[in-house]
Amino acid sequence: MNNKLILGGHVFQSRLLTGTGKFSDKNLIEPMLDSSNSQIITMALRRIDFKNPKENILNYIPKNVTLLPNTSGARTAEEAIKIARIAREAGCGDFIKIEIINDMKYLMPDNQETIKATKVLADEGFVVLPYMMPDLIAAKKLEDAGAAAVMPLGAPIGSNRGLETRALIEMLNDNKRVPIIVDAGIGKPSHAAEAMEMGCDAVLVNTAIATAYDPVKMGRAFSLAVEAGREAHLAKMAEEKKYASASSPLTGFLFRGEEK
Repeated sequence: MNNKLILGGHVFQSRLLTGTGKFSDKNLIEPMLDSSNSQIITMALRRIDFKNPKENILNYIPKNVTLLPNTSGARTAEEAIKIARIAREAGCGDFIKIEIINDMKYLMPDNQETIKATKVLADEGFVVLPYMMPDLIAAKKLEDAGAAAVMPLGAPIGSNRGLETRALIEMLNDNKRVPIIVDAGIGKPSHAAEAMEMGCDAVLVNTAIATAYDPVKMGRAFSLAVEAGREAHLAKMAEEKKYASASSPLTGFLFRGEEK
C-alpha cells in the first residue's frame, strides 16, 4: 500500500490534491484534473444563482473526483462546523477541509479553533482534513480529535514561496499517526517533490497550477514531481556528506604505468 494514499478508509492512487480557485476559465478544471491525475479537489461554498449554470463549480468537476469542500470564510469553530454541515446537506459528501482564519493580514490558521471544529465534525462522521500552522503539539491534538490527516502550511497562502516551514513539518512527519499533507505555499513542482522526498504523504496545490500560463501542463508537471518525490523517499536517498566522495575508483587508471 506504499503507493496509495488512505484518508478515512478511502484509498487514492494520486498524492496530489488540487483546487478550483483562481482559474481564469473554469473549463480548464476538468482537463487539469485529467493531466494531473488528481482525485481530490477543494472547493469553497458560495451562494450561486441556479439560473446561471456557469456559477455552479460542480458543473466543472467530473463525478469520479472526490469533493473536498473547505470552510473558507470561517473565523470560529462554530462557523466552520455550520459550513461543513451545509456542504454535506448540499450533497458534497463527507470530506471536509477545516480552514479557520481570523488573521486577515497574513491569513494564518487558528489552530485552537481548528482543533475544536475537528473534534465535533469527526464525531459526526466527517473525514476531516484540518489546515493548520505546523506545530507538533497542535498536530497531536488534531490526531486525537479524529483528523484523517493533518495539513500544515508550507508558506503563506498563495505566496508560492515553498517550504519555509520545513523544519517544523519535519517534526510532524517524524511523529505522525495520520498522513501529512502540505497545504499552501507550494509554488513550483520542485517544492512538491521536496515535500514528498522528506516523507510527507501528499500535497495540495491550487494557486501554482491555476495561475500558470498553461494550467493543464502545470498539473502534469506537479503530478510527475509528486511521483518522483515519493519514489525518492521510498528508495531511501543517500545521505549528504561534508566532503567529496569519488563515485569511481581512484586506482588502476589506464594512463598510469606500473611504478618501479
